Amino acid sequence: MTTKIDVFVDYVCPFCFLVEGAIEELKRDRDVEVTIRPFELRPDPVPTLRPEDDYLPRIWRDAVYPMAERLDVPISLPTVSPQPRTEKAFMVLQLAQEQGKAEEYSKAMFKAFFQDDWDIGKDPVILDVAVSAGLDREEAEQALHSEERRARQQADQNYAVNTVGVTSVPGIVVEGQFLRGVPSAARLKKTVDTLAEGATAAEARS
Repeated sequence: MTTKIDVFVDYVCPFCFLVEGAIEELKRDRDVEVTIRPFELRPDPVPTLRPEDDYLPRIWRDAVYPMAERLDVPISLPTVSPQPRTEKAFMVLQLAQEQGKAEEYSKAMFKAFFQDDWDIGKDPVILDVAVSAGLDREEAEQALHSEERRARQQADQNYAVNTVGVTSVPGIVVEGQFLRGVPSAARLKKTVDTLAEGATAAEARS
């Protein structure tokens, strides 16, 4: 039985980047269907963070860098200031999802921001990332300027906040069970196994 998993992310969240390894291991070892879903941490008009202020360097020093070292993931605090909004990147994610390339696109977006220090709020950067993930540049550019996709992104944001109850990312929903933070691959697999066992037992009783 395939287990459905929603992974809510924002491309400016380093913990969303760091949880990717656990998701990959889960996909290798269990029968799961993973859907990447958008959650913009600071949508317009909420101010985005600035790396020169105290907050980001402190969080990176105390939490991000130690976790990245433990997971052996190269990552650096981006110098882009203020940090970019991700609405447009998520509008192109819709296109990537339609073409079965959402995971490649998301990986490329995380790499662009956290390893290459690119401003992923700018159209040319988003387009370059899209092309690197196998998307057509012209189609990606159309997605960037689509009011329909913008409205869908707002609907996706509302769904995350009002229906699922997402307040921070990563947020991983396994068949309705919400796991917050950065769960290990072992915890993810245990959650999937427990839910599968429960479903099998319920089917046996029916």
